[in-house]
Amino acid sequence: MSQSPSPKATKTAKTRAISKAEAASKAKSDSAARKSSAASSARHQEGFLGRLRSELGLIAGIVTTVLFYTVGKEWIADLDNLPWLVFTFAWLFGVMIWCAFGVVRHADALAEMLGEPYGTLILTIAVISMEVAILATIMLDGTPSPTLPRETMFAILMIVLNGMVGTVLAIGGLRHMEQQYNLQGALAYLAVITPLAAIALILPTFTQSTATSTFTAPQAIIFGTLTALLYAAFLTIQTTRHRNFFMQPKARAKDADLAAPASPEPHVHGPVYSAPYHAVLLIATLLPVVLLSKPLAKLLDHGIEQIGFPIALGGVLIAVLILSPEWTAALRAAARDQLQRAVNLSLGSALSTIGLTVPVVLAISVLTGTPIELGLNNVEIVLLAVTLFVSHMTFSGAPTNILLGLVHLVLFAAYLVLIFKP
Repeated sequence: MSQSPSPKATKTAKTRAISKAEAASKAKSDSAARKSSAASSARHQEGFLGRLRSELGLIAGIVTTVLFYTVGKEWIADLDNLPWLVFTFAWLFGVMIWCAFGVVRHADALAEMLGEPYGTLILTIAVISMEVAILATIMLDGTPSPTLPRETMFAILMIVLNGMVGTVLAIGGLRHMEQQYNLQGALAYLAVITPLAAIALILPTFTQSTATSTFTAPQAIIFGTLTALLYAAFLTIQTTRHRNFFMQPKARAKDADLAAPASPEPHVHGPVYSAPYHAVLLIATLLPVVLLSKPLAKLLDHGIEQIGFPIALGGVLIAVLILSPEWTAALRAAARDQLQRAVNLSLGSALSTIGLTVPVVLAISVLTGTPIELGLNNVEIVLLAVTLFVSHMTFSGAPTNILLGLVHLVLFAAYLVLIFKP
């Protein structure tokens, strides 16, 4: 007859089973912890590499800046070799555009955190700050080009008001037939752009105080101050009491008078981190653009003189460098049926060009005695006047369509023709 196990043996067996279960559980927990730690480390490594890849433009800008301010000084000392001149110019221009897209990406990330209209405002000011910095660097270089600020500002106005607006309306019209925007915001932009453009680029041609198309020192101080004050007033209105003027209007309901709420306007950029992170990297990415503008200007001046291209081409190339990221953002917004954001980007760029650049270049001219000529010639005045008139007609209240875009593109084509065949 078999004996049943003693209570002590039973207790010992249970204790051993519990110990084995605890050991297995601990081993499983340790294994899970190791896997989690490894996954976390992999994610951290992937995040670091992802951030590094996204800042390749900044790295290229830093390396290029260091090279051109050290051993690169000898590279641009003798530029009679045309292939070498073209190569170095393409290198600098490409790196600066790469950095410009980085500046816009960080500005757009900050805009995502702050919302509209601060989003497009930050983006616009970041882009135009590049223009101001480049022109200031060139003007203070010691080899001034009196007409370069005028050519650059005129080129930006023509590219923005005709090229950018034309392509935006054409792309939007092709994809969405008609597009809505906030009339009050568009008219506010044009109401400020028109007189400031006339004062800065047309009035100096007809003043009698100087023999050339320039302002006297008192005129420069007065007009520069008035321009800055009006632009500051516009920014105050845009960000405070009339902020709704610059936001996408509610979409029209198809079968009712009630409007449906407009969809949010997403920004196009990479991952969003902290505000200090993007602010610091925005400034860091902007620095190579500013520092490389000096050797770029030397290459540009020598190349135009050597090849025989018109002087105005220098302003066009600087304008393309500055506006290419913003133009891309505006086209994407129009393709997503967010015309108000595209309007804010395009007309905001035109206004910032006058509101920021004119006071800065006039201040530099007065303080340093650097000669500057702002007045346009008769042909350019006619083209600017027609552009402003057509812009007022385009944003007169009706929905936009592809025909309006084609009108602006025709004016842009006329501008390009007149650069080479004035």
